[in-house]
Amino acid sequence: MRDRSPWNPESPEGARLRRSATLARPSRRRFLSWVGGAAAALGLLPQRAASMVVPDLTAGGAGAQAAAGPAGPAGPGGGPAGKGRAPVAVPRRVVAGPRCIASGNGLGAVERALSRLDEPGVPLTHAAVSGVNLVENDPDDMSVGYGGLPNEDGVVELDSAVMDGATHRAGSVGSLRNIKNPASVALKVLERTDHVMLVGDGALRFARAHGFAEEELLTDKARRAWLRWRETHSSKDDWLPTTLDAEVDIERPGGTIHLSLLDGSGNIACVTTTSGLAYKIPGRVGDSPIIGVGLYCTNEVGSCGSTGRGESVIIDCGSFAVVEHMRHGRSPQEACLEVLSRIARHAPGRHRDADGKPDFNVQFYAMSIDGDYAGAALKPRGRFAVADREGGVRHEDCATPA
Repeated sequence: MRDRSPWNPESPEGARLRRSATLARPSRRRFLSWVGGAAAALGLLPQRAASMVVPDLTAGGAGAQAAAGPAGPAGPGGGPAGKGRAPVAVPRRVVAGPRCIASGNGLGAVERALSRLDEPGVPLTHAAVSGVNLVENDPDDMSVGYGGLPNEDGVVELDSAVMDGATHRAGSVGSLRNIKNPASVALKVLERTDHVMLVGDGALRFARAHGFAEEELLTDKARRAWLRWRETHSSKDDWLPTTLDAEVDIERPGGTIHLSLLDGSGNIACVTTTSGLAYKIPGRVGDSPIIGVGLYCTNEVGSCGSTGRGESVIIDCGSFAVVEHMRHGRSPQEACLEVLSRIARHAPGRHRDADGKPDFNVQFYAMSIDGDYAGAALKPRGRFAVADREGGVRHEDCATPA
């Protein structure tokens, strides 16, 4: 008679027990991950170091990609676009903080934010917000704050968010009307509530409660641009164009400003603020005020923010994805290019040109806690703003996928 005892390794019961034992036994990699986490919990190993004790070296993992070096741009199926091709890199010398980076329209903002670090008692988040307030107050920047282009009804709606990497807290506002400085209101949400996001009329009431004055945000320049768009975007309605404003640009420009600020003690904060997509459907909220999308930062790793087509950044949780790639060993530039390639792969058909490439732009601005930094964009010739004690205030070129 055949021995069906579980102690017989050839019996079905014995085979089942062997499989169970194999599944229950942790792999060496998992065991080391547990050890690293326990050491961090006991204070024997910094949390950031513990997260990097065992990189993800599985196929396609960030650790495997980092070990193999920067990957080329992805083709239609997600593989390399071509043998020997690589992203267009921008070589730089890395210098430790304090440092501030921002989107290309933030040259004055990075200078102001960095200078405020010299003022005693100014919190990092306040210094960052004061930088973008410059752009929010500028009527000539039609993508942010006062003078921003309105929604399709001719009403300016603003979005903003602020995050503190030291406390891992954030505040944001969406679809805020009649308040010139939404970044300052987002900072109040961070500091004076147990919430993260307020929107619409609730955000406006909160702003009024904290002393923010209501004012008309639609400048004459923005109103003329909106009217020109309204009168020319359809030949089947009753709006008739005039020749008086024929020179007014009716394109739907991108915009927004993101700013990340690193002090000399390893603390980081970031802020993003915008008037959103020009002539949008009322109530539309893009990526800017969404934590992990329009911005994200942590003292464990660094910071990232985005500008450009918000819907595409939302779908891929852009800024969080960049920071997580940095957590697993990618440089800021490598991390930005990786997520841009992902966004390009996921671009909807209606937003692709005749060559199958995205017909929109997205930019990321990333900085690690050790001071390395980068800007990257889907489209070439992008620039971003940088300020530090060594190089002063300047523009630098964005890297682009090949």
